[in-house]
Amino acid sequence: MLDELGVETDLAPAESAAMVDDVGFGFYYQPNFNPGVADLSDRRDRMGVRTFVNTIETLANPADADVHLGSFYHLPYAKRIIDTFAASERATVDRVVMFQGMEGYDDIRPGSTTVAVGESGEMEDFTIETPDYGMDFESEDLGVEDVAADSARITEEVLAGDREGAFADAVALNAAVRVFARGDAEDVAAGLERARDALTGGDAADRLAALRSFEP
Repeated sequence: MLDELGVETDLAPAESAAMVDDVGFGFYYQPNFNPGVADLSDRRDRMGVRTFVNTIETLANPADADVHLGSFYHLPYAKRIIDTFAASERATVDRVVMFQGMEGYDDIRPGSTTVAVGESGEMEDFTIETPDYGMDFESEDLGVEDVAADSARITEEVLAGDREGAFADAVALNAAVRVFARGDAEDVAAGLERARDALTGGDAADRLAALRSFEP
């Protein structure tokens, strides 16, 4: 989708870091920052089953971020990740926020989603009922035919404030959880207010323009 939007994605780690500094958003291309794991892709495809690599690769932190976003299927897995970061002598992560769903997909889907928040090895969890935050529809309502092209077009419309409805509500709520995760809002509701302000006030569109014009 980023390629469809005209955003540079084949970046060296230092270039990704510069993107973060210049734009406030950075894309890290795994084959460039973690080639050892990327080189295993063919073998993993031939094995056809999940291995420990599926978990290990999600713990990489090339941006040196102090918040880790992830996902889990069963809540004890979230606690295991929180404990891992707490016990690590190298990790710089202070806060872990994980969403219940398919592992590897750190987004809020329509319906009920459990969120686990971990700090200093302690975990609290709560449930988001998406209709309470304006996201009152089914997952099928977010379906597209051409994933890359349609997603890019919809993203551009939402960020420009030119689109309302299911996609705009999904973007706003997922942005809200990230605002909350970073500690810039005391709860998801406050994060949602900030997210909607960014979408309607032009800040989100400005960030997309900056991404498109970024040159490594």
